[in-house]
Formats: sequence, C-alpha cells, structure tokens
Amino acid sequence: MNHYRPETLEHAPLGRESAYPEHYDAGLLYPIPRAANRAPLGIEEDRLPFVGEDEWHAFEVSWLNARGKPLVAVARFRLPAESPNLIESKSWKLYLNSFNQTRFDSREQVIETLERDLAQAAGAPVAVELFDVDDAVLAVCRLPGECLDELDIEIDDYTPSAEHLEAGEEIVEETLYSHLLKSNCPVTGQPDWGSVLIRYRGPKLDREGLLRYLIGYRQHQDFHEHCVEHIFTDLMARAKPERLLVLARYVRRGGLDISPWRATPGERPPEPLRLARQ
Repeated sequence: MNHYRPETLEHAPLGRESAYPEHYDAGLLYPIPRAANRAPLGIEEDRLPFVGEDEWHAFEVSWLNARGKPLVAVARFRLPAESPNLIESKSWKLYLNSFNQTRFDSREQVIETLERDLAQAAGAPVAVELFDVDDAVLAVCRLPGECLDELDIEIDDYTPSAEHLEAGEEIVEETLYSHLLKSNCPVTGQPDWGSVLIRYRGPKLDREGLLRYLIGYRQHQDFHEHCVEHIFTDLMARAKPERLLVLARYVRRGGLDISPWRATPGERPPEPLRLARQ
C-alpha cells in the first residue's frame, strides 16, 4: 500500500536513519502544527469545538542520578488539545532516550526538564508525572460500557464514511466501545491498533452503522490525535448529541502509547484507565 508523507513531516526523524542519542538533547523534539490536519474537518484553531488532551505513557524512561546510578520510571504526559502543535512520536522517543546517560540531581529536576522542553515544543504547558514501574496507578483496567464487537455485520468499506452514522429520535445516555479500531501511520504506513470509547447523551446511534464507521478507519492514514478529532466532528455533525466524549487508547509502540480524547465542554474521560494492550 502506498502512503503519503505530509509536508509538515518533511524534516521529521521518523523513517530516517538516526544516531542513538548519547546525551540529553531537547532539540530532538519535532513539533507538528495541528492546523493542517484540522482544516479539512472545518475546525478553526481559535474556535475549537471540543476540549481534550493527548495522554501519553512512556515505558522506557531512564536517567542517571548524581552518582551515576541508573533510575527508571514510567512517565505520563498530558498535552492539551488547544496546544498549537502535537509532537511527532519518534522524535519524542529519541528525546527520552537522550536522558539515558545524562545525570540529574533529583527526580524533580527530571520532571522540570520534561515540562520545560515539551511545553516549548507543544506551544502550551504539558503536565508530567513519573511513576515507579510497579505503581498501582498503572494497573490494567477494562473500558466501561457496552462492546460493539460481537455485532454480526458485513463490511465492504474500509475508509471512514460518515454516511454510516445514523441516529433515531429516542434520546439516550450510553457508553459504547470497540477494540476494532485500526489506522495507519501517515509516514511509514505501519498499523496503529487501538480501542475507542464513545460516551454520549442524545439521539440514539445505530450501533451497526457506528461499528461500520469505526472499522472504516482500517486503511485510513493519519495521526492518532486527528483520527479522534475526525470521529468527534463526524458524530457531532451526524447525530448532534447534547454531550459527547470520544476516547481512543492506542496500543503501545516503541515504548509509547497515545490516548487522545475530545469532548464537549464539561465532559471528562474515566480515570484511571490503561488497557491490556497498552
């Protein structure tokens, strides 16, 4: 399958030969403007139709203490949806690897460094937490709600089509989810596997149509964050719910998982939540 390389990634490290970073280097982070992918969805940067975050977990975080002893942690990052930039994932991984042989005086200094560098790349404050690798907060959970995956439906369309989304007149409040989400990296074409949760109050969605729509991302090439925004805007346009939350939890790749969520104001995702594939 052919894949395209967006102009915003012309100089990105992803897909290129890169030397393993030997020392801390904030310059490895590669920001990507969100606006280019939002424009086709009719999203204006100064009037976002949602609130949300991109939640990242990094499972390969290590540094040296002041005496040269290695320390390890699992990091959680929360990047606000209103930030002008997202950060390309391989550059993020290379940046984190640059900590491996770098000495820090304290755990707090590591957090302060991460917050400063990531905020500069994203163009907005980024929340950073470090957990011990056996911290209970990292325990695996299950998605709440009803799973759509057992619906016996025929599929012949593997591109996202909002025409599959239909809603009736009955007003309901429900939470639905599917583990069948798959999209493709817009640079390498590699598969990105994930689960998606939809919580809403409004006209009742046709479940078979919703599942067909979600499966339609199977050959779609885009970043995780923009897939979630695509789903959100299509649901708002087609079903017009009073309240809506779209949350995707993508499978870990290269020691990183990404879990974007977008919602109408006042909605928040369930916490804590980390799935077995993450």
